Amino acid sequence: MGALPNVVGIKSCYSITQSQTNEYWKYTYLSEETNKITLLGTLGAMVVAVGALSTVLLIFGGCCSNVFALEALISLIASEGLLITFFQFVFTAIAATPSQLALNDGTLFRRPTVPMVRWGYIALLFYGINMLNNWAFAFSISVPVHIILRSFGSVTTMLAGVIRGKKYSTLQVLSVALLTFGVLVSAWADSESKGKSMTMETTTTTSEFATGLFILLVAQLLSAYMGAYVEDTYSKYGASWTENLFYSHFLSLPMFMPLSNNLRQQYSRLTRTPPLQLRPDVLSSSKLHPIWNLLPEWIFDAICVFIESRPQGILFLMINAFTQLACISGVNLLSAKSSAVTVTIVLNIRKLVSFILSTILFGHELSGKMIIGSALVFGSGALYGWETSWRLPSAKRKTPARQSNGPVKQS
Repeated sequence: MGALPNVVGIKSCYSITQSQTNEYWKYTYLSEETNKITLLGTLGAMVVAVGALSTVLLIFGGCCSNVFALEALISLIASEGLLITFFQFVFTAIAATPSQLALNDGTLFRRPTVPMVRWGYIALLFYGINMLNNWAFAFSISVPVHIILRSFGSVTTMLAGVIRGKKYSTLQVLSVALLTFGVLVSAWADSESKGKSMTMETTTTTSEFATGLFILLVAQLLSAYMGAYVEDTYSKYGASWTENLFYSHFLSLPMFMPLSNNLRQQYSRLTRTPPLQLRPDVLSSSKLHPIWNLLPEWIFDAICVFIESRPQGILFLMINAFTQLACISGVNLLSAKSSAVTVTIVLNIRKLVSFILSTILFGHELSGKMIIGSALVFGSGALYGWETSWRLPSAKRKTPARQSNGPVKQS
């Protein structure tokens, strides 16, 4: 079914790196003990690492891999958005629980730095946005179209900032516009190379497709509002990203209770999907065979037995939940020290990276559109970074000095 390259893509996506130089704990006040807490042991290295590299790996590795796993699930059964969302929330809530425990203090959980009412409101927004994004797949919205429409997040986030009274320089506005256009061009080229329709499917009615687009539009507007609200929360209360990660997922779980029957039905359908036939695909692929040759034969056999004995729908559901944890951990780390627009910019660049990796892994050539889109995205991302991290701070440092020395004489 073509899902096997998605699994390999998950391994390859973690090779993408990008350096960042700012401090990571500007708005986090974690004790030494908390910094050493692991997320369920196997994810410990993910959370203990506090450098810029770890955040980039979590965002680019986790989010890229999550897109591949999501596309594999949607290709199996397009209406499983509710189940996908539920598993992501449960897995992340369980994994983030150790970071909030305070057993040594005689209580179960540490006292939150943010009022619970505020966390509850954020959880409600987060739940609604995720439900809307995944619900759109039920209206025949393809993964490429889904990613393209969500690339407008930088625009809606900046508009939300303007409404709240924030000001952006001309270069910041220009870089966001160019970046969004670059993602559009790249996604279109990627869709053409894969033969996927960028519009509606032939069996999809206009009203059904329009409904899906409207759902994504509402989700984007809510996401922009939530991004600004979370940014204010970090600035006002100095909350840690782990606290946000836990409460935004944990407090959302009761909202799934009215949908329990639908969840059981969707899970039952995934259990009836056929298993992946890993060995024939790997052994017959000149591109994949060298990758698996790096593993000892007994490990390769064990992996094959594990994968081939389970429904591929359940397998991709687990991969999707795991990679979502990595992705959302990186996003929360970045949100704790950056503005909402900066977070959206990084995520848009991540979307382009997933497109390029997908093109390389599937053996497609980079078209002219893909090259143009890549140049626009990386160029505008660099422009925004230079404007935000260097030029504007430099200008602010010079302004007080000029005021203290009096007016500057013209020569």
